[in-house]
Amino acid sequence: MQNSTSPKHKVNLEFIGLMASLMAIVALSIDALLPALPDIANDLNVTDVSKNQLLITMIFLGLGIGQLIFGPLSDSFGRKPIIYTGFILFVIASIVCVTTNSFEMMIFGRILQGVGLAAPRTISISMVRDTYSGDYMARVMSIVVMVFILVPVVAPTIGQFLITFFDWHSIFNLNLIYGCLVMFWFWKKQPETLPENKRTKLSVGLFVNGTKEFLKYKSAIVYTLISGFITGSFMVYLSTSQQIFEHQYKLADLFPYIFASLAISIGFATFLNSALVVRFGMKKIAKTAAIAFCAISIFYVILFHNGTNPDLSVLVMFFALQFIAIGFLFGNLRSLAMEPVGHIAGVGAAINGFVSTIMAVPIANFIGSYVTDSVLPLFIGFSVCGVVSVLMMFLVKKS
Repeated sequence: MQNSTSPKHKVNLEFIGLMASLMAIVALSIDALLPALPDIANDLNVTDVSKNQLLITMIFLGLGIGQLIFGPLSDSFGRKPIIYTGFILFVIASIVCVTTNSFEMMIFGRILQGVGLAAPRTISISMVRDTYSGDYMARVMSIVVMVFILVPVVAPTIGQFLITFFDWHSIFNLNLIYGCLVMFWFWKKQPETLPENKRTKLSVGLFVNGTKEFLKYKSAIVYTLISGFITGSFMVYLSTSQQIFEHQYKLADLFPYIFASLAISIGFATFLNSALVVRFGMKKIAKTAAIAFCAISIFYVILFHNGTNPDLSVLVMFFALQFIAIGFLFGNLRSLAMEPVGHIAGVGAAINGFVSTIMAVPIANFIGSYVTDSVLPLFIGFSVCGVVSVLMMFLVKKS
């Protein structure tokens, strides 16, 4: 396994594939379920369509909480044992989801799924930070995210296929089968990236001291907050996309394909980022992408301020441009936040993931509650989050 001084040509493709596969368990658990939201609501007697959004946003709440727990533990016990622990919790939560007849218990199961999935999601980032640093870390992170993005391209189509021939329970079963295969690969092939001599002793003060250390770095704080705003605005799209395309545009059959085409735009951007980040630097690319994110959403708001939904092709074009900007932001923002805190990578990833996710959930729920018969509130949310993010980036530069 390479260390942070490894040259560019020694990037380990199997390592990248494994990290992407670990993160893909999260994506599959979220995106494959999107076409099944109406069926789940019918089976669980949910009459308010907007409540379906909770099946998406609440798993993010669990992800935020779980990262806060598993990140510090991985600094003490190593990365691999904690990933196994999180996956076992995910299995238990999945059983809760497929056996319940209560919408409230389903929400609990989704939160618990998120807590369990936080282990592979956040610790895979810590393992990347254990192995690489600087712009090369951003490059590897971009490649991981690019592979990870392939899952949302196909996940809704897989979900649609399963509910057509089986029912929504089969989606949870598929997630479990895929997760078990990835865990076997991880157990068989991936060595521990945090040696015992670099581990911190577990104590009450471990997280407190780690937090104090994290708070010493203004850039880590600011880029974590920016991640929260960008993630929150994107989460609105995730939680309302099924509602937008199936209810507002009456395109239930085409939804998986529209969702896939838009996911490709993020993958395309992350691919370009992996090629450009070493040449131009993650700060410059992130700032340019944030300005573009702002400009695109504000332009939409100006054009369609009356709330009338545009033609589908126009909407898809705006979404694609918006998500290209997001593709350049995601990997770089996380890398920028993690760069100064490599010596506390587990706690650092936990704080970064917890804060950005806990910020994102209320942002998504608030903006999503207004996305009922128009897409305009979604782009207003993009605009506000984008403007705040750009201002904060200039604040970092000035300081």
